[in-house]
Amino acid sequence: MAIIECKEVCKNFGEKVALDHVSLDIPEGQIFGLLGPNGAGKTTLIRIINRITIPNSGEVFFNGAPITQNDVARIGYMPEERGLYRKMKVGDQAMYLARLKGMSSLDARNSLKEWFIRFGIQDWWDKKVEELSKGMAQKLQFITTVVHRPSLMILDEPFSGFDPVNAELIRKEILRLKDEGATIILSTHNMESVEELCDNIALINKARLVITGGVEQIRRDYGNNNVELVYTDEDGRHTEVLPRETDGTPTLQAWLAKGVTINSYKELMPRMNDIFIKLVTEKQ
Repeated sequence: MAIIECKEVCKNFGEKVALDHVSLDIPEGQIFGLLGPNGAGKTTLIRIINRITIPNSGEVFFNGAPITQNDVARIGYMPEERGLYRKMKVGDQAMYLARLKGMSSLDARNSLKEWFIRFGIQDWWDKKVEELSKGMAQKLQFITTVVHRPSLMILDEPFSGFDPVNAELIRKEILRLKDEGATIILSTHNMESVEELCDNIALINKARLVITGGVEQIRRDYGNNNVELVYTDEDGRHTEVLPRETDGTPTLQAWLAKGVTINSYKELMPRMNDIFIKLVTEKQ
């Protein structure tokens, strides 16, 4: 079942076309990658889903019904342009944002304390936001996005500004939230994260949907049908790139008949980064 359905969504800003008849489904309980170059229309689509802006035409459905402002309370949104009140204390800021999402004061405090401990920022509760490093401020933004346990989370470049250790922390939390039943839209330029985390993706370029589908299927579709054979013979270890086995192509049995030891045999699939570049440059 799709938690979000976008049907023929169009958005113009004056003469600028931001989205041109974009239709896509975001499956429930999965991590969905929203990809595209800068200015492609991703942020506009995210803002329409959050009802920050309204489409000129088309419609967005949430759990099968036209999305309403009440549904937005069930969405956690971390924009790429981070925004915190710098003069507020960290704890007060987190409490304020949690209460805006409908949490009681007691539930908000208890849940926030748990998150602060998990992220190692428990000692910063009474500090001012302006005293936080960029990485700690990013952690606070992530916590306030997910603390109310939204059924849909939209994370725009969530790894931006993090060192590898904290980026890994965020990745693990994203996977844990998915395991707990959340749906996550991940808008990112990090194709490694897409391959590691995403079940499905949509690529938008120049306001139009270019491709959507499962990550592994897309990689397979854009592959060149080759396999990598690694074997060992009396001269040592060797690697061969071969066409996938079809009529007339030597089989593994044929290689074994040569007296070699097969170390590995795997399909070669392109990286998402290569597919992204190919699709974007083709459209340009």
